[in-house]
Formats: sequence, structure tokens, C-alpha cells
Amino acid sequence: MKIKTKLNIGVGLLFIMIFILSVLSGWYINQLKKDTNNILKANYNTLEYSRNMLLALEEINTDPLAFNVFEKHLKNQQKNVTEPGEKEATDNVVIHFQALKKDSKNTILQSSIRKDIAELMQLNMSAIEHKSSIADSTAKSAIMVISVAGMLCFIIAFILLVNLPSNIANPIKTLTESIRQIANQNYKERVHFESRSEFGELAKSFNTMAEKLQEYSESKLDKIIRGKKRIETLIDNMHDPVIGIDENKKVLFVNDEALKITGLRKENFVGKLIQEVAVNNDLVRDLIKEMIQSTNNISDKEPMKIYADGKESYFEKEIIDINVIPTGEKNSQFIGQVIMLRNITPFKELDLAKTNFLGTVSHEFKTPISSIQMGLQLLENERIGNLNDEQKNLVNGIKEDSNRLLKITGELLNIAQVESGSIQINSKFTNVQDIIDYAVNANKSAAEQKQINIKIKVEDGLTNIFADEEKTSWVLNNLLSNAIRYSYENSEVEIDVRNQNDKVKFSVRDFGRGIEEQYLDKIFDRYFRIPGTKKEGTGLGLSISKQFVEAQGGQISVESELGVGSLFLFRI
Repeated sequence: MKIKTKLNIGVGLLFIMIFILSVLSGWYINQLKKDTNNILKANYNTLEYSRNMLLALEEINTDPLAFNVFEKHLKNQQKNVTEPGEKEATDNVVIHFQALKKDSKNTILQSSIRKDIAELMQLNMSAIEHKSSIADSTAKSAIMVISVAGMLCFIIAFILLVNLPSNIANPIKTLTESIRQIANQNYKERVHFESRSEFGELAKSFNTMAEKLQEYSESKLDKIIRGKKRIETLIDNMHDPVIGIDENKKVLFVNDEALKITGLRKENFVGKLIQEVAVNNDLVRDLIKEMIQSTNNISDKEPMKIYADGKESYFEKEIIDINVIPTGEKNSQFIGQVIMLRNITPFKELDLAKTNFLGTVSHEFKTPISSIQMGLQLLENERIGNLNDEQKNLVNGIKEDSNRLLKITGELLNIAQVESGSIQINSKFTNVQDIIDYAVNANKSAAEQKQINIKIKVEDGLTNIFADEEKTSWVLNNLLSNAIRYSYENSEVEIDVRNQNDKVKFSVRDFGRGIEEQYLDKIFDRYFRIPGTKKEGTGLGLSISKQFVEAQGGQISVESELGVGSLFLFRI
């Protein structure tokens, strides 16, 4: 609990108790005042009137004015009737006094009046005694209640007196001693307050300060300088360009490779705001373009072309945010960024060589494959001669292998075309049914072998589409071939073509094993195969299909559930 809260609760409670004590005292004093005033105002006045009437009665025989005095006090008494029976006694005095006025020498009447006045006085004396006992009871109650309230105030004050000073003084004493230790360069000193009060926060701040002082005292300047030199040497000897900037975009360091490709001098680079450098340097401007727009780690997927080492070179850019956690704190703090350019020119050259090799080999393979297929056609021609069953089986085997080899060669040529960036799209109005027929006829034999029924649905009125017929047919053929390959025997494959948002959607659904969810985002990667499946084909078909569809401005996707089947679809 906060110290301020403790003080507010303690002092506030004490103030409330004192206020209650004051209210109770005032109330009881007021009650006692009312009781005493009631005695004085009513009963004492009656006794006074009665006394005066008795004195006047004694002088009636000698003083003619005594009747007037008696009558005056009698009238006052008639106005001061307050007690039970007092009115009857007063009325008796009035009756007897009226009779006495007619017969002033009548001693019996005088005696009766004395008795009536005595009774009147007795009634008021009893009332005074009763009211006195009530006042006494009120006084006792007042003493009891005020004593209890006073005791509570005393207990609260005593608790505050015992606890509050120690709660404040002890932590201050501990903190003072710790500060004395820090002043004596004992930076390992720590304060441990379990409390969540202001002292707990003060202890955290103190410990953070002590940790930083300890860190500073244990560091050696020569070690820092050597470490800095070591890092600078390491950065300068890196074969990739590196540029470091602080949180204010000021350049902290730049290695020789970065100076070489930018054509700048170190004194014109280091210590300057990188925006100022970018004003006069196109390369630097390209490097920081995305950095100005975002604070996250940036890595360009598209390589940058930069003239370096006397030739056009390729670099991958990566901008890394530098975040550190200051000593004694929990949240990280952004202190700058590092721009790294990774030289991938050798890999690009190797990739280009691989693409050229694939194109050359695939092209050269086509000629002998064509010769093999021509020879197979001649062997199957009955005019040349009949083949026995064993020879027919051999010819069929050679035919299947040549078709598989031709398909692989075609895929290699396509991937070489994709990698070289020379995909030629020849879009024109094409008949949808022709595309479907091409794919169905190409896979008719494979479907018949597994007794798979190919079910075709085409939306009414959908006849022509604007697309590259050859590449669209190739994509549909590849999807249908895969669907048949991974379907169970005696099952069904569905081809569905329909309009969707100004595009035509081709979908191929099978009811085979399906694809695990973890592989769905990799299914269109080049050379990817789902673990545990039959190793047929090159693993390039879906990758090439994706390139062909996207080259026509379309999208290709997959939906699959393990044990239910898969749905491949593309829109163009």
C-alpha cells in the first residue's frame, strides 16, 4: 500500500473519530441542558409561586394588599401547570381562594389552601427528583459513550504513533545507509523493499542506478577501445557492403565495400544524415527508400543491380533494426539500423548457367526422343510386319518411357523459359471446350487404367475466354494428371469451369488422399514433393503452372483436407 494512502486512511479515520466524539459530546451536553432547563423553567417556578402564595396567605389578616399578591402568584401558577395532578391541585387552590376572599377570617379555608399549596409543592418536588434522575442517567450515558469514543481515538492514534513513523523512517534509514555505501564506491549494494509503496519504486530506481554504476565502474576504457577497433576492422574486412546508422538516421560507420559501390569518400559519408547523402547519390537513395517508409526489418526479395567490380553485379538488400535492453530495464530500445548488401552475383551467374544448360539439354533431347517415337510408330505399323506379344510389351514400355521423357523435357524447357524471364504470352479468344478436351484426351489412358470417371461441368453460355491456349491447356492438363495420379481406383475427378467476377475459374477436384495443411503453402514451390508420396515427375509441374497462370494476370490456389481430397483452381 502506498504511504500516502496509509496516511490518508490513518489521519482520516482519526479525524472521523474526533468528529464523532465532538458530535456525541455536544449532543449529550445539549440533552443535559434541556433536562436542567426543564427543571428550572417548570418545577422550580412552581415552588417559587407556592412559597410566595404561602407568605401572602400569612399576611391576609393584617395586610389588605395580600389578596392581590396571592392572586398574582396564583395566576402565574395557572400558566405553569406541567406535571400530572398539578392542574387539579391548582384548581383546588383557586376554589378555596375564591371562598376565602368572601370570608377572610375563615381559618379552615386558610388551612385548606395551605394543604393545596403543600400538595402542589410535593408534586413538583417529586417531579424535580424524577427529572434529576433522568439527567443523571443522561450524564452517565454521556460519560460512557464519550469514554468509548475517546478510547477508540486513543487506540487509533497509538497505532499510528507506533507504526507510521517506523514505516517511513526505517526505509529512509536503510536507503540512507545504501547511499552511503554507494558513495564509498561499493556499487554492489542493493536495496530490497518488498513493499509496493513509493519506497518499493524508489528501491527499483536505486538498484537500476547501482547496476549502471557497477557496470560503468567495472568497464575498462582500453577494453572498450579495443573492442570498438575489433568491430570496425571486422566490418571493414567484410566482402559485403555494410552501412550503420543511429536512431536519428546519422551514419555511424561504413565499410570499404560500401564506399566502393557508392563512389563516396568516408568523410562525406560518416557523421552525415543519410537523407543528406541520398540527395546526391542515387544508389543511397534506392537503399533507404523502403527504410524511410517502415521501421521493421526489411529484406528486398528482388535483387538490386549495381555496377561493381567492373561489371553488373547483383545484391540482396537487408535492413536490420538494432534494439537493445538497457541495464536494469525490461523494454527494448531502438538505437539504429544496419544496411547490408549481400553480393549474390556468383549465384546469379551459376543460376543463369544452369538455366542455359537446362534449355540446351532439353532442346537437344527432343531430337533423339522424336526419332525414338518415329521408330515406335514404324514398329507399330502392321505393313512393316506383325509383332508378337512379347515385342508388343517391349514397344509399349519404350513408348511409355519416351512419353515420360518427353514430358520431363517439356517441363525442363518451360522452367528454363520461366527462369530466364522470357515467357511469351500469346493471348487470344480461345474455345473453353478445346482446352478441356486437350487435357482430357491427354489423360484418358491413365484414367482408364485406374477406372476413374472424369466428370466435366461447364457453365451455360461460357464458350470462349481470352487467354493463351497452349499454356492454359498445359496448366489444366497438369492439374488433371496430378488428380488422376493421386486418386483411388474406381473414383471420380471433377473439372468445373465457370464465370467468377469477370474472370473464368477452372477447378479440378479429386477425392484422393488429400494434402496435409502444413504443406499447402509449399505445394507450388519448385522441386517440392510431399513427403511419403510416390516420386513421379520432376516436381516442377505446379511451379510452372503457377508461373503460366500469373503471367496471364491470374491466380492459382489449392484447398485440401486430409482423407477427403484436393481442389486445385486457377482464375484467368
